[in-house]
Amino acid sequence: MQVKIVSKNFDIPLSHTLDVARANGRYQTLETLFSKSPDAIISEVEKSGLRGKGGGGALTGEKWRLIPSPSDKPTYLVVNADESEPGTFKDRQILEFDPHLLIEGIICSSYAIGAHHAYIYMRGEYVFWAKRVQEAIDEAYEAGILGTHVLGHDYALHVTLHRGGGAYICGEKTALLESLEGKRGHPRLKPKGKEPEWFFGCPTVVNNVETISSVPFIVREGFEAYRAYGTPESPGTMLFGISGHVEKPGVYELPYGTPMTKVIDELCGGILNGGKLKAVIPGGSSVHILRADEIENITLDYESVKAHGSSLGTGGMIVMDESVSIPHVMKNLFEFYHHESCGQCTPCREGTGWVDAILGKILDGKGTKKDLETILDVCDMLNGKTICVFAPSVAFIAQSYLKKFKEEFEALLK
Repeated sequence: MQVKIVSKNFDIPLSHTLDVARANGRYQTLETLFSKSPDAIISEVEKSGLRGKGGGGALTGEKWRLIPSPSDKPTYLVVNADESEPGTFKDRQILEFDPHLLIEGIICSSYAIGAHHAYIYMRGEYVFWAKRVQEAIDEAYEAGILGTHVLGHDYALHVTLHRGGGAYICGEKTALLESLEGKRGHPRLKPKGKEPEWFFGCPTVVNNVETISSVPFIVREGFEAYRAYGTPESPGTMLFGISGHVEKPGVYELPYGTPMTKVIDELCGGILNGGKLKAVIPGGSSVHILRADEIENITLDYESVKAHGSSLGTGGMIVMDESVSIPHVMKNLFEFYHHESCGQCTPCREGTGWVDAILGKILDGKGTKKDLETILDVCDMLNGKTICVFAPSVAFIAQSYLKKFKEEFEALLK
């Protein structure tokens, strides 16, 4: 069931060190890389169907094609390592166990888009992982893998690790860029048409850690080898971080299209202590919750999960058994989202706190049916009336929890 592409070296002792990484294949891709043109590398990624693995699932090659060529301004690559979504912890595995894979992916991706400086924007709380990645960067510079001549080739690349200040909103790519520019991490207004991101007014690609780490395999083995896994619409593999009430939680690399029930029952050993499945959040906390009776025919790919009313998101699957109180889960999440709203948009800043307060009232046994109606009214205010998708995602949480577990909320009312 599992496939080892990105996770191939995770179980090797000292895999994070340069000597062990190189002994196990790291940086061998670069000879193939520099034998091809940047355009050929982008074409290979396009044909592979590689999709962004940070939540949206956008086609990576299409995003790279938005970079103007030639450009009269510098081009940048920014790696989004601000992994702050509750229930999501897959990128952390790459940072800890194979940081040189990430650096190899950065070199491949930067060469393809014509970038000579790449930034890794890492979550502020990832202190240990920041230290480990910086050690790998330092090793790469000392070995001549990074610098003015990458492994002796006529190509220069510098990589800078930048730590965030612990703001969840900076996982949103435009807020990340604002923060990287030294400004407050507020999302930007979106352009009308397709265009690259902009870092200090220069064309920029923002991809997440796992996406970039998937590129070396495609460059080395070819797009057909990558498409041999997954589905036609969602080719390849993804790291799924599975937590909650299962016997064997953890991070598993699986081909897209793997049945969700098979993952829970076989790979994860079933529900903890022989319990009964109640609900699954399939892609990190900001996606629609699914009842146990909804997951029977779901496969882990973007199209199937979407067709069943949720999203694959970041692959952070949270499994809950019958002991869980859904109203308490929702209250826990709204405390988080209320705290993490950047405050730029009034509906989000006020609405998340409003719903949080109402949920507290309901859990205290003081709620009424009118309060449930008010929550749904606030969700209408949150959805589609703000700059970024933070508020709509929060609205989706409330709407799906109230719709699918209405009886639990009503049981708490006066």
